[in-house]
Amino acid sequence: MTATPSTAVAPPHTSVWRRGRRRAAHAPQPPRSELPPATRREQRRLALLLVTPLVAVVAVFVLFPLANAAYFMFVDFNGIDPNPPWVGLRNLSDLVQDPVVWTALRHNVVWILVGTAAPLVMGLWLALLVWGIRSGGAAYRLVFFLPYILPQVAIGIVWSWIYAPSRGWLNRALEAVGLGPWTRGWLGDPDTALYAVLATAIWATFGFVFVIFLAALRNVDMDQVDAALLDGANALQRVRFVIIPQIMPVFLTVATITLIGGFAVFDIVFVMTGGGPAGASEVLGTYAYSSAFQLNRISYGTTLALLITVLAIPFAIGLNRLQRRLSLEGMGA
Repeated sequence: MTATPSTAVAPPHTSVWRRGRRRAAHAPQPPRSELPPATRREQRRLALLLVTPLVAVVAVFVLFPLANAAYFMFVDFNGIDPNPPWVGLRNLSDLVQDPVVWTALRHNVVWILVGTAAPLVMGLWLALLVWGIRSGGAAYRLVFFLPYILPQVAIGIVWSWIYAPSRGWLNRALEAVGLGPWTRGWLGDPDTALYAVLATAIWATFGFVFVIFLAALRNVDMDQVDAALLDGANALQRVRFVIIPQIMPVFLTVATITLIGGFAVFDIVFVMTGGGPAGASEVLGTYAYSSAFQLNRISYGTTLALLITVLAIPFAIGLNRLQRRLSLEGMGA
C-alpha cells in the first residue's frame, strides 16, 4: 500500500499571531511626546546665541548705514555743518532734473548689458573648450582666473599704459600690422573711452565666470549629451538644449554677480578715466563720488548711492528667486 503525502498545516495560533501583527502595523501610532519645556527653552537660548552675532553685524554694517544714508538724503550736508538744514525732497528733485545723472545711468545700462553678456559668453565658451581636455586643466584655470584676483587699481593702471596714445602697446601693435589709422588716444577719445574701460573690466572678469562654469560642467549628465549627439544635434544645439538647462542655477548665480557689478562699478572707471573725458565714461558710482567728495555735496552724493542700491536690489532678488526655483525643480526631478 502506498502512503499519500501529507500537507503541512500551520498551527492555529500562528495565523492568529500573523493577523495580530498586521493589525498592529496598521493601527494608529500614539503621538510622540513633546520635548520638555526646559529643553525647548535651552534650544531657543542656543538659537538666539548663535543668531545674535550675525544680527549685530548686519545692524552695524548694513541697517545703520542705510538709515544714516536715508537721513542725509533729506538734508543738505556739506561735510562741515554738524546741523545740516532740512530740505525734504530737494535732493531727489535735483537728481531727476540733472542731465549728468541720465547720462551716467545710460552708461551703466551699457555696462550692465555688455559687461554681463560678454563675460558669460566668453566664460562658457572657454569652459566648454577646456571641459574636454584631460590634462592641463589646472594650468588653464590658473591662467584665466589670475586677472580676477588682481587688484582693480593695478589692472586699471596697467591697462592705462596699454591704451597710452604714443607708447601704448595697443597702438604699437596696430601700427605693426598696418592699421596705423586706427591708432588713437583710447581713454582720451569720448567715442572710445567707455568701451575701452569696459573691455578692461571684461578681461578681468571672464576668468571668474570660466572657473565657475567649468566646475558646473563636471556635474552635467553625459548620457543626455551622448543621446543628443546620437539624435543628430549639433554642438550649438547640445549646448543650448542639454548643457545649459543642467547648469542654469549656476548660470543665473554668475549672471547675478556680474549684473550687480554693472550697477556698482566704480574703481576701474575712477582709476582709468575718472569719468572723463567730458563725462564720456561717467557712471553713477563715479558721479556720486565726485558730487560727495569733490563738490562737497554729501547729501546729493548719498542720494545717488541710494539710487544705485534701489536699482540693483530688484534685479538681485528676481534672479535669486529664479535660481532657487530652478534648484528646487532640479532636486525634485
